[in-house]
Amino acid sequence: MSLVERDLAVIWHPYTQMKTAQPPIPIVRGEGTCLFGEDGKKYIDAISSWWVNIHGHSHPYIAKKIAEQLTVLEHAIFAGFTHPWAVELAERLLAILPSNQAKAFYSDNGSTAIEVAIKMCLQYWHNKGEQRTKILAFKNAYHGDTFGAMSVSGRSAFTAAFDSLLFEVEFIDLPNAGNIEELKSQISNLKSHISSFIFEPLVQGSAGMIMYEAEYLNELMAHCKKEGVLMIDDEVFTGFGRTGKSFACDHVQVQPDIMCFSKGLTGGTMAFGLTTCTQQMYDAFLSDDKMKTLFHGHSYTANPVACAAALASLDLFLEPSTKANIDRIINKHQAFAEKITGHRSLKTTRQTGTILAMEWETGDNTSYFSGLRDKLYHYFLDAGIILRPLGNVIYILPPYCITDAELDYIYSVIEKALDEI
Repeated sequence: MSLVERDLAVIWHPYTQMKTAQPPIPIVRGEGTCLFGEDGKKYIDAISSWWVNIHGHSHPYIAKKIAEQLTVLEHAIFAGFTHPWAVELAERLLAILPSNQAKAFYSDNGSTAIEVAIKMCLQYWHNKGEQRTKILAFKNAYHGDTFGAMSVSGRSAFTAAFDSLLFEVEFIDLPNAGNIEELKSQISNLKSHISSFIFEPLVQGSAGMIMYEAEYLNELMAHCKKEGVLMIDDEVFTGFGRTGKSFACDHVQVQPDIMCFSKGLTGGTMAFGLTTCTQQMYDAFLSDDKMKTLFHGHSYTANPVACAAALASLDLFLEPSTKANIDRIINKHQAFAEKITGHRSLKTTRQTGTILAMEWETGDNTSYFSGLRDKLYHYFLDAGIILRPLGNVIYILPPYCITDAELDYIYSVIEKALDEI
């Protein structure tokens, strides 16, 4: 049996209608920007394998650090115990986060990092004897697929089967010059009921790379701070350089109360999650009353191997060459966006940092289920490029090691697609 046949006999793939989907492409090796198929075909991973890979596949430095870690300590229970790698990672990350971030809580992926944040906020008010159970979120948000994360995500086909089971959330529009005062008024009217405001900073990824201005996010955050509403900054996607700065919150002046990380945290090497918070948040759980404990944990909390991968990724991220590569990608994206702006096949182009999105003109609103999606997806696969469209929106989100030649090839195929599809 081939690898594909073996897969189809035993595997259920994510976000996939298994009855109608094309067989999966078997990947057997990765190096730098590229993935290699079982048949030897090379694919440029232009979306960093679901936004996780920031330094390139099979990076030798990260691999070396993981291999070393496996011969020292592979795992240890983290309730009542600690280890050097978890402590060092927390120390080093907190040092480059906004100055109010004081404590780190480990989990194992982006959704669980969000779950931790939601529970922290809800129990923060509970521990203080206040009933604040509403959560504020943006329309079209995506924060993950576990139940808490789904609840604070926009209602869609992805949540339809579970809508009656999700807790109540107050959804608001993205802020802009025309609605910022109205949004602030909404928050003021609800403030005594709102436990927290959760947001994807600057870019709503899964919604179609929808982008909004830091100026109005900052104003909204300042108002939340004034009204005593806790803020959860979901940096799972935008963290570690994606928006041009180390973290998307570096584009604003107001500091969030909680921050959530995953994806690029380990450089795309393995699953890992992290939630950081302020000292004020942490102090609300300190008590002689054990019922004020944050009762949350995971079997693989602060896994030493994942910590080692994250520390290695952080070493690479903080190298001057990485910042230079990020700036290079941003400049290349800007030049290409200017070149194709106004093309008859495009409705719009938008860019934040290393994220470049192009929305195809279909006559309809953006839809994840647009019929154009499959045409575009297979067109680029045939050309050896992995671009996974969000409906009629394609986007480039490459590892920082991508070369100018690889970017130019991607751009050229996109231009060809604009003329042919």
